[in-house]
Amino acid sequence: MRTVFMNELSWLDYQALIQTEQPAILLPVGALEQHGPHLPLGTDGLLSSAVAADAARLSNALVAPTLSYGYKSQPKCGGGQHFCGTTSVDAATLIGSVRDAVREFARHGVKRLVILNGHYENQWFLIEGIDLGLRDLGPTAQLEVMRLEYWEFMTPQTLAHVFPEGFPGFALEHAAVIETSMMLHYHPSLVRLDLIPDEPPVDFPPYDIYPTRTDWVPASGVLSSAKGSDADKGKLMAQEVAQRIAQAMATGFKPVALA
Repeated sequence: MRTVFMNELSWLDYQALIQTEQPAILLPVGALEQHGPHLPLGTDGLLSSAVAADAARLSNALVAPTLSYGYKSQPKCGGGQHFCGTTSVDAATLIGSVRDAVREFARHGVKRLVILNGHYENQWFLIEGIDLGLRDLGPTAQLEVMRLEYWEFMTPQTLAHVFPEGFPGFALEHAAVIETSMMLHYHPSLVRLDLIPDEPPVDFPPYDIYPTRTDWVPASGVLSSAKGSDADKGKLMAQEVAQRIAQAMATGFKPVALA
């Protein structure tokens, strides 16, 4: 079985696949950001890459190397910039990286590109990078770009199973049940269940203050408890997300004519 990872192919093998099979390319985007005492700093990139690989195997696609630095962590969805280890980029940097990637994949002859986001704060800057990249290419470009956040592919039925006492919302799910369970499925050796804080969900006010009020955020960096996480929940979510992303790729893009 051939690898789904682009960076494990030679340039000649990659070129041949693009010319003869026109696989979609999935570009995972993550962040280097604190995820509490129980998860690694690279959780967002690790999960987006793993989900992309599963979706690629289901759709004969390829996975590009992950963009591992994301936009600045925000208190209400990532804890904020005051945590040691959180290493973020300005909006212009992320926009430029995505813009360049769009242009380069088009130059390779790629017709379908999926930007698969794993970091909540990245969303609008990915959109801007895609928009500028397509503007650079001009109206005759044959590249289509799909942007998605993997968590949006979880059905209400699955979320009800994972959260029998009620779903707190994706913003508060930073380092909580979803990410911890999926990491237990994909990378169990990187999870420290014994260090999970048992704290109630944070109740943020409906406004922001700058400079950031770091005292709004628990010292652990966890916005909602990860208690109740397990690998079976992670597997359920991972399989559903990969299958539904593969389906979206099959139906959302225009058909591509092979040479």
